[in-house]
Amino acid sequence: MQTTARCSACGGENNVTIYQSINVRENPELKEKVRDGSLFVWTCPRCGQLNLALYQTLYHDPDERLMVWLLPEGSLGDTERQAVEKHMAAIADRMCSDGGGLDGYVLRQVSDAGSLIEKVSIHEAGLDDVVMEMCKYVTRLELAGKEKDKERAAAIVAAPMKFYRIEGPDNDITFSYPLDGQMHGAQVGFNVYEDCRGIVQRNPSVRPEPGFVKVDAGWLSGKIR
Repeated sequence: MQTTARCSACGGENNVTIYQSINVRENPELKEKVRDGSLFVWTCPRCGQLNLALYQTLYHDPDERLMVWLLPEGSLGDTERQAVEKHMAAIADRMCSDGGGLDGYVLRQVSDAGSLIEKVSIHEAGLDDVVMEMCKYVTRLELAGKEKDKERAAAIVAAPMKFYRIEGPDNDITFSYPLDGQMHGAQVGFNVYEDCRGIVQRNPSVRPEPGFVKVDAGWLSGKIR
């Protein structure tokens, strides 16, 4: 559908295409546009400025049995947000009911396009995003523990770390995170992921409840403290 958006540079109003839902089985060409982020960026025809398109949408991959609801902060009014949350609850109820057709689905909620991209990438790599959050938590603590500067160590612990890729014969995992105004990378062996998977398996409380849960660093901190 079309909506009006204002350029962040020149202030001009433009018609922008947004997607209220993204079903990648029905529209497979949208999958790569989600993965590279281009679906959430538009170029101002007046000044050439690249702008981020902030809108809510449901990403649905029936073949991978994945639903991720992108719900940016401030993108909806109270009434619209309540309607979306009601829709989320209805889908979750179907998931819990017999014959609902959603058995085995992963349901997630995110507040920015980058987190949506990360969830899709994690799932496509055959990994568990809960275990991945534990991996990021452990990796941040390990990196911070090597820092002598306390402020820098604290900044690393607070950094919004993202899964970047898994590669190589040993399935090494690479994370990216911002620090000192630059993006940094951290690579860990797959054994770290396996160790974290064991932690999650031994602690059933470190699992999301049914529904569109926002599984992120903030969510995890509430589970392990």
